[in-house]
Amino acid sequence: MEEDDLALPLGFAEERAVFKGPTQNARVLTEGWVADHLFCPNCGEARLMQQPANRPAADFLCRTCDQDYELKSKQGALGRKVLDGALATMLERVRSERVPNLLVMTYGRQPPAVTSLIVVPKQFLTPELIEPKRPTWPKGRSAPWVGCNILLGDVPEIGRIDIVRDGSALAKTDVLDRWERTRFVRERRSEARGWLLAVLRCMERLSAEFTLAEVYAFEGELAARYPENQNVRPKIRQQLQVLRDAGLLRFDGAGRYRRLG
Repeated sequence: MEEDDLALPLGFAEERAVFKGPTQNARVLTEGWVADHLFCPNCGEARLMQQPANRPAADFLCRTCDQDYELKSKQGALGRKVLDGALATMLERVRSERVPNLLVMTYGRQPPAVTSLIVVPKQFLTPELIEPKRPTWPKGRSAPWVGCNILLGDVPEIGRIDIVRDGSALAKTDVLDRWERTRFVRERRSEARGWLLAVLRCMERLSAEFTLAEVYAFEGELAARYPENQNVRPKIRQQLQVLRDAGLLRFDGAGRYRRLG
């Protein structure tokens, strides 16, 4: 049997747990699992290389395609938000496109194993998805510190690629195929991605068959998000054309559309 056909082992190597604190051990176990087992969702390279601890840019790097990845993990169910670091740093990384691809893992303790793992390609991480947290005043600081959350629930479905779902690993070929379908977003200029992803997210809130009038119903919401744009309806039609060209949408005539895939 080819290695690519083998299911990912989901259990943690508990001998890695050498710290007294549960948070440190959880980090060591989850990062160790990625280093031991996870392939690169972009190119299929069998293993990702773990980066030195506390490296600000990313946790893992693919030595074949140079894609980097940041891991966020939590025990229990996956929520709509992912806790991140400093707001200013995250916004700078997103706007400069130096943000890594995002891995989000959940795990259980009985047995200690991965329960879910998704990857969000970095082109889906836009400033609109970065939510400020309430400022805090750490001891010894003269200015407040502001953290942030990543609004994972606002990432379009196509940008949340399952690797492990409900305690079962998906086939590597399926993960690579789903990643490939997201390349059209990366090919858009960074300033155009926000509009594209916003319209895509609106489209996903409709039924599989919908009309242009139904998409226009989101005009006020989109106008509030992009107040500098005074031509919201033409912008909506433009993004629907992009989604049609990418194979995510079919135009059936007379203002009717069908979502594909």
